[in-house]
Amino acid sequence: MSKNLYERLGGAKGIATLVDDIVEAHMNNPLVKARFLPYRGNPDHLAAVKQHTRNFLGAGSGGPEQYSGRSMPETHRGMNISEQEYMAVIDDILGALDKNKIDEQSRKDVLAIAYSLKEQIIHV
Repeated sequence: MSKNLYERLGGAKGIATLVDDIVEAHMNNPLVKARFLPYRGNPDHLAAVKQHTRNFLGAGSGGPEQYSGRSMPETHRGMNISEQEYMAVIDDILGALDKNKIDEQSRKDVLAIAYSLKEQIIHV
């Protein structure tokens, strides 16, 4: 039996590592770091953001996690995220997938999820 995306990403532990690497990449990405660096000064908020992201990715990839956070439009409303920023975030996600040696099909599946959310994130 083939593994679902959640299992291919390494389950809860693998997703936690991916989220840590993605957030760190965002904090170092010149195009989006201004949106993420304030989290460094508020460890509790950073931990909450990471947990929401883990739950979102876990639930969305077929895992047992439950996501109870805000919707994508609610989360990003008023942020006026540009296409360029969105693509920078996608690049960070791809970098984290590469760093963690995630297979090509799983990379494509994660990208498909990310692109399916694009209209709910850009300029809302």
